[in-house]
Amino acid sequence: MTAIARAALAAAIVAFASAAALAQDAAKVDPKHYKVLIDNAQVRVLRIHYGPHESSVKHSHPDAVVTYLTDGRTKMLLGNGKTVVNTGKKGDAVWTPAGVHTPTNMSDVPFEAILVELKRPAARSGK
Repeated sequence: MTAIARAALAAAIVAFASAAALAQDAAKVDPKHYKVLIDNAQVRVLRIHYGPHESSVKHSHPDAVVTYLTDGRTKMLLGNGKTVVNTGKKGDAVWTPAGVHTPTNMSDVPFEAILVELKRPAARSGK
């Protein structure tokens, strides 16, 4: 194998490993903050709990809807390096597009929410 082919193979392996690391399942990499309540073919429902000023690890979610169980102010370090601050009131429901992030509870009180992750619908038969 030539040096160029070895370098290309090594670069491909690093790129694949990096992509896999970016797409971590929150419930698997951070069970302290994420608990799976329902997981079926249509949705996965997670209960989220962060203590005051707690942070998670980098993980990803598919398109989802988050419902605030408490007032909340969270900082999201996105996969592209940008930072976004989200604020919500108890009872708010917000659409969240798929993506990679590292969340931090910016509040002095615990933050709780329900996240409903959407799965691709099964193909329907034409009846």
